[in-house]
Amino acid sequence: MKPLILSAVLLSVGAFAASAQAQWSSYPESYLGGDAMWWELDPDGGAPSADDIGLRLRGGAQFNELFAVEGHLGTGGSDRGVDLDYLVGAYAKGIVPIAPELRVYGLVGVTEVDFDVESESDFSYGLGGEFDMTPNLSLGADYMRYLDNSDYTFDAASVGLRLRF
Repeated sequence: MKPLILSAVLLSVGAFAASAQAQWSSYPESYLGGDAMWWELDPDGGAPSADDIGLRLRGGAQFNELFAVEGHLGTGGSDRGVDLDYLVGAYAKGIVPIAPELRVYGLVGVTEVDFDVESESDFSYGLGGEFDMTPNLSLGADYMRYLDNSDYTFDAASVGLRLRF
């Protein structure tokens, strides 16, 4: 009977230690999100802008409370003969916690955007915020400047959900 009790105690202590370790070291954590993306292609020189709504997937890894890396993949929308075939980008994400469930962040990185008429890559940046609705689900919004060259700018505002796992 004593080996059974000792085994149960050791198993309980091990389970408690593993649970405590999991709570203390939650980083790195992965995440995946989906957003509605309102984009605008604004040519310089007075030509009319093109804008529409597309979809964006974003995923990443958060290494600590203040830093993550993130990727974007977006598509969809057509206006004034401009079709957004895709955008793909990689970014460093600096995070500022405001409250336990609220964060603001900045993104810097590189994006390639392919319109039906041309493809362009450029330095990209943006600002956003997230609010945790549950421990693993948050609501977020951001504004990105994906392209900024001498002929036009390409910006997008996005709102969506993010799942941490």
